[in-house]
Amino acid sequence: MPKRHLAVATAVAAALLAAPLPAEAGSARTLTLRGGLTLRLPATWKVHKVEPGWTRVVTGKCAEPKGGYGTPGCDGFWILGPKAIEKGDELFRPYTGASAFYPATDVQRCPHNGKWGQRLGAARAKGLRQVGPGHRAAYREWRAACVSYSNGQVRSRYVQREWHLPKTGILVVDQWSTPGLSGVLQRARWS
Repeated sequence: MPKRHLAVATAVAAALLAAPLPAEAGSARTLTLRGGLTLRLPATWKVHKVEPGWTRVVTGKCAEPKGGYGTPGCDGFWILGPKAIEKGDELFRPYTGASAFYPATDVQRCPHNGKWGQRLGAARAKGLRQVGPGHRAAYREWRAACVSYSNGQVRSRYVQREWHLPKTGILVVDQWSTPGLSGVLQRARWS
């Protein structure tokens, strides 16, 4: 490649790398959480404070955005604080990450179809994931199934993803494999 073309290609690449991402160019909303965590969410994502410690971020269709945890048919994810975490394990024990976030004592409705029940299984992935510079969350992916209430037959499957920041008291729970959520968390800012 001639030097002149190489110089032009280098300049174009540098300009593209320096250009702001669409989220930084005004098509995003900022959500500031406890501990100084700030997320830049796409403008189409809507934030609903359901109750203290329970924030739902709706990323698609949702008939009942302020419905409680377990309300089916609401594309999005939850950002939970200490009050939710302290009752986030089955039987309302504190969530630790040893089992999936499941604040109930009975079979909850499937998030994708309220006519079916939810069954959470074993973790299929465990590790640490970056949440902004200098912070790592305990990350889990739990196998889940939607089952018939009448006979227990599996109707569909999904993955429940969880990012837990125990020192900050934040847990993110995603039952919809929300596109772009991992990137939003990686690009988070801390003050």
